[in-house]
Amino acid sequence: MLDFNDQVFVENPYPALAELRKAGKPIWHEGLQLFLAATHDDANNVFRNKSLGRIFTEKTPQFEWEIFNWLHSDSILDSEPPKHTRLRALVSKAFNRNKIEAMRPAIEQITVELLEQIDIKVKSGQPFDLIADYAEPLPVKIIADLLGFPPSDEHLLRPWSQAIVKMYEVNPTIQYQESAKLAAREFADYVHALAIHRKTNPGNDLITELALVEENGEKLSARELVATCVLLLNAGHEASVNAFGNGMVAALRRPDQVKLLRENARTITETALEEFMRFDAPLHLFERTATAATQIGGVAIAAGQKIAALIGSANRDEKVFTNPTQMDLTRDPNPHIGFGAGIHFCIGAPLARLEMGVSLPAIWEKYPNMQLASEPVRRPTFVLRGYESVLISA
Repeated sequence: MLDFNDQVFVENPYPALAELRKAGKPIWHEGLQLFLAATHDDANNVFRNKSLGRIFTEKTPQFEWEIFNWLHSDSILDSEPPKHTRLRALVSKAFNRNKIEAMRPAIEQITVELLEQIDIKVKSGQPFDLIADYAEPLPVKIIADLLGFPPSDEHLLRPWSQAIVKMYEVNPTIQYQESAKLAAREFADYVHALAIHRKTNPGNDLITELALVEENGEKLSARELVATCVLLLNAGHEASVNAFGNGMVAALRRPDQVKLLRENARTITETALEEFMRFDAPLHLFERTATAATQIGGVAIAAGQKIAALIGSANRDEKVFTNPTQMDLTRDPNPHIGFGAGIHFCIGAPLARLEMGVSLPAIWEKYPNMQLASEPVRRPTFVLRGYESVLISA
């Protein structure tokens, strides 16, 4: 059975996931006490089955985990209808497609500024770090701008986010747990203080809009507003950073895909970013709990039992994708589930697509002769899959 703490598996989980798919049905994992849905059909059904819920289990002792707990129990990600329906309707009124498309000029400007900073390194003969210098700061700056965070405080956001999301891994260490508790408290206090300030000093930002938005007489509570802002930062940049880094590394290892990007980056951007999400998924596991007895792939799931969609595995299902182990930046159609599905389809997907849609062609047009300067350093985590550092010579 899969060992999610085995670093050989974490480095390249795909051969083992391919073996798991051969069962053709969800498999019980004794260590995790849940079913693993590895095929595309089963994983997709885990997202969509209405007898499965996203039920947050509070961590104990309560007095230590109180803020971390409500940051999740009061968020869209960890709630189900009717609460999920209410929260998503309210958030969608403020965080809508028009609001996201209006961010395009800011994304383009930040991209130019980041490339100017990178150019200083390139002209001095130094490699640059694709993650730290480009993939990471872009979405963080965009979300910070969207929420109205002062630029001087941007440096706080990524460490808070990374500390919190490490709790999504299988069996997080004591160090991870302590860091997550501290980050949750500091992050929540920071956003709460900003929200209070915006009530008397409204601005043209998402925190102000979330504080004012109303649907059928309903408004976000103070905790729901804070939880939503924290979720938007965490989910709003983790997927972008990891999808971009994973996709770029995979492409740079394949001369045929490098040729496509070098010659036609802007033309193929739309299909390329979807292949980035499919080929080496930024999120690999999404867990749900049966609220009533149900079936997935012919396997009975009893009320109270858990089942996890293995997204990276589903995205390489041989029954759905032609040559799934090959990267094809022109792949179309591409029915990956990298952004989830059903009511838990990622609310930030349009923003992630816009960010990558601007940043991908921009960097290839600036540096068409990019190549890996050294072996990339992968993060030692399975659920959120990405790189810590990717040095590029241009």
